[in-house]
Amino acid sequence: MTDPVREFPDAPRIGVGAVVLDGDRVLLVKRGRPPGEGKWSLPGGLVHLGERLEDAVVREVEEECGLRVALLGVCGVIDRVVHGETPTAGPSPAIRYHWVIIDYAAAVVGGRLQAASDAADARWVPVAELDCHDTTAGIADMVHRAVRLRDATMQPDGGRDR
Repeated sequence: MTDPVREFPDAPRIGVGAVVLDGDRVLLVKRGRPPGEGKWSLPGGLVHLGERLEDAVVREVEEECGLRVALLGVCGVIDRVVHGETPTAGPSPAIRYHWVIIDYAAAVVGGRLQAASDAADARWVPVAELDCHDTTAGIADMVHRAVRLRDATMQPDGGRDR
């Protein structure tokens, strides 16, 4: 059964994700449903109509992982297009999924880690061990961007050269 909001949409869907950092660890969730079911990814999801991006990412982390977060800033934007298995009447295959995802760097401010919502599991993973996990495409790059953003914002001069 297809989900009309997610599968074969009539327009791209806007999503948010969080690179939640704790020292040298990052929070990963194991996807509990397609696409990417069984792969490790960042907590996140679709933005609701009328919802601000920042509110959506905070809500999604709490729904999926039980944690409250403070956002540190945008660390990246990705455009993910997944073609369907069967071609449409036209010359190219149908678009099964199309998301524009805005990822934020974040830090935990409360709550208790527990997989919930559509996450099959949630855990802290050392950044140095990301390649030991079967992750969705682009996660390592986004995590490293978030680490650089966090480290720059923690410098006394805010990461600016003087």
